[in-house]
Amino acid sequence: MREFDWGKYFTRSEFECSHTHTCEMDQEFIDRLNKLREEFGKPLTINSGYRSPKHPIEYVKKTPGAHASGKACDIGVSRQDALKLLELAMKLKFTGFGINQKGSGGRFLHLDTLENSSARPRPTIWSY
Repeated sequence: MREFDWGKYFTRSEFECSHTHTCEMDQEFIDRLNKLREEFGKPLTINSGYRSPKHPIEYVKKTPGAHASGKACDIGVSRQDALKLLELAMKLKFTGFGINQKGSGGRFLHLDTLENSSARPRPTIWSY
């Protein structure tokens, strides 16, 4: 088994669960995120990465969400940078796009690479 490679731009600590401190990110997701960061040309702030099924947000769900799969993150970004990041993410075949661009704080873009299923249709876009 190969050692996990965070790539040029990221570290484990940015993605570990804030509740359990575990981190089960998907290598292909991190590889794609590194490519996104390269093309974006600016640092990306990871607001939320992996969430253990025991994390309070995941625990109350009927089934754990995208973050518990290790194939999702929320990136702190706003305005024109959010649009540019969204355009690049679509080009790089991310499949889930959640957009929160309201208010003075907490603006972010959720990205994931989940596969299409009846429970979670992909590709898809939503707002918070």
